[in-house]
Amino acid sequence: MKIVRYQDGAIAKYGVVEEGRIREMEGDPFGHFHLSAKAKNMEEVRLLSPCVPSKIVALGLNYRDHAEEVKLKLPEEPLLFIKPSTSVIGPGDEIIYPKMSSQVDYEAELAVVIGKTARAVPEERASDCILGYTCLNDVTARDLQSKDKQWTRGKGFDTFAPIGPWIVTDIDPHHLDIASFLNGERRQHSNTENLIFGPRRLVSFISHVMTLLPGDVIATGTPSGIGPMAVGDLIEVVIEGIGHLKNTIIAER
Repeated sequence: MKIVRYQDGAIAKYGVVEEGRIREMEGDPFGHFHLSAKAKNMEEVRLLSPCVPSKIVALGLNYRDHAEEVKLKLPEEPLLFIKPSTSVIGPGDEIIYPKMSSQVDYEAELAVVIGKTARAVPEERASDCILGYTCLNDVTARDLQSKDKQWTRGKGFDTFAPIGPWIVTDIDPHHLDIASFLNGERRQHSNTENLIFGPRRLVSFISHVMTLLPGDVIATGTPSGIGPMAVGDLIEVVIEGIGHLKNTIIAER
């Protein structure tokens, strides 16, 4: 099932993509719902971020190839940081290049969407708390990340967490090709089998630190090939079995 969140007039709704059309959802995917007979063509609506997380819990250094790229040893435990909810945008939205940064990078990532409240969840039960998976771009002001020696500012600007285009609920996340394309040129290419800590381990580990709420997102880390973007660029995150997340870069006004 592909779950979308979309703008229909002045109202944000949830729906399910079926054969290129969106069937409206009555209720929401984090509780009880059923699909109505109402449907829209994809081109009739604007897709939004497929969920509205209270927080994005993100992973640093969680691909073996990326650890090799930056010449760091593999972490013994997941390295966590948080991106604020205000950083979230949807597919097709614009990433704002902040004036205080001189290097803004792309980071293609598989995102886990939490389906129900998770607190101190054993790893063997973690799948029960996952609604599905989507694409995420962990946009990063690399110069500020390096300058600050911690990641809150560099990772936390408004628009620095594009998510979408939808949540896929029926997919095995362990062997998916993942790539990024800058202006049509492939810059990253790996497979989620190179993750150091997989989705179930992450849900369990994080839920022993903080409560994960329905709609929260875990950004599982990026593979090798990260690099800078410029104003006017088109950046795409592509994950096998999920789809394409496309955003353009604009200057801060």
